[in-house]
Amino acid sequence: MNIHKLARTTPASRALIASRRAAGLGEGVVAEQLGIDRKTVRKWTRRQETEGPAGLHDRSSRPTTSPTALDSAWRDAVLALRRVRFTQAQIAQVLTLSTSRIQRVVAGVGLGKLSALEPPVPDNRYERSRPGELVHVDTKKLGRFYQPGHRVTGDRSDNRLRGVKGWEFLHVAIDDRTRLAYAELLNDEKGVTCAGFLQRAATFFSRHGIRHIERVMSDNGSGYISADFRQAIAVLGARHIRTRPYTPRTNGKAERFIQTMLRLWAYVRPYNSSDERAAALAPWLIWYNRQRPHGSLQDRSPVEALKDLRRDNLVGDHT
Repeated sequence: MNIHKLARTTPASRALIASRRAAGLGEGVVAEQLGIDRKTVRKWTRRQETEGPAGLHDRSSRPTTSPTALDSAWRDAVLALRRVRFTQAQIAQVLTLSTSRIQRVVAGVGLGKLSALEPPVPDNRYERSRPGELVHVDTKKLGRFYQPGHRVTGDRSDNRLRGVKGWEFLHVAIDDRTRLAYAELLNDEKGVTCAGFLQRAATFFSRHGIRHIERVMSDNGSGYISADFRQAIAVLGARHIRTRPYTPRTNGKAERFIQTMLRLWAYVRPYNSSDERAAALAPWLIWYNRQRPHGSLQDRSPVEALKDLRRDNLVGDHT
């Protein structure tokens, strides 16, 4: 039982009330000792006498009778229409019932939202066996600023910062097997920009021993479906894999890496300007790749995981 935080009595104090009354103390004396009303003393004393210790517990606030409640046949009709995706207003119109009664029925079984009728989305967990077998790429738009904004100060009263200096775009690339990551802040997310970033990311991975990228996964953004990006993929000798439309979890490792960057780099402290934030990106990436323990890598950093794979001969010319 959950006792309300403002409750003046609990089952233990109610038992104390009944025991003091049974010892001969008057209602007024017990009420004054416990700082409660005499009616409260009378109530719990009577409960103890008629029901025993069980009567000292809170009861449900549900009424004993509900004359306006729908009977089982009507409830079944409401739920049958709901399960074929009728809205609450449509059900009320078909059955000539009030929408409030319909709402109580569908909410009572957890069907208040139509999304509850959808089957649960299965986990989309996978991991490639070799470094370079799959590299995830993605972008995130960040606002430029000249003083700390509401995201870190919590103050939304100053609207002067919004849109004043435009936007910059965080481009990320992360290896599926080792979580080795590369990122840049660029002026846009056009095709030629995405293509150039991919080439520099491939150079970064090559310096760490991942000399061939087999597949590149991206969403269906205009920059990633452009001819420039297709040409960059062809130069790498890789295959382009696109995520399912409106399903960002398909590219979950890139999405998760961006969330980590926002939490531990972009909004970790109140930067004085976006230029100061940009200057902190390169040191942060070094820390992420070389020092930060990664849960999916048994608390190793991406560079440590890559070294272990190289020792096991899983990193070579073919990757």
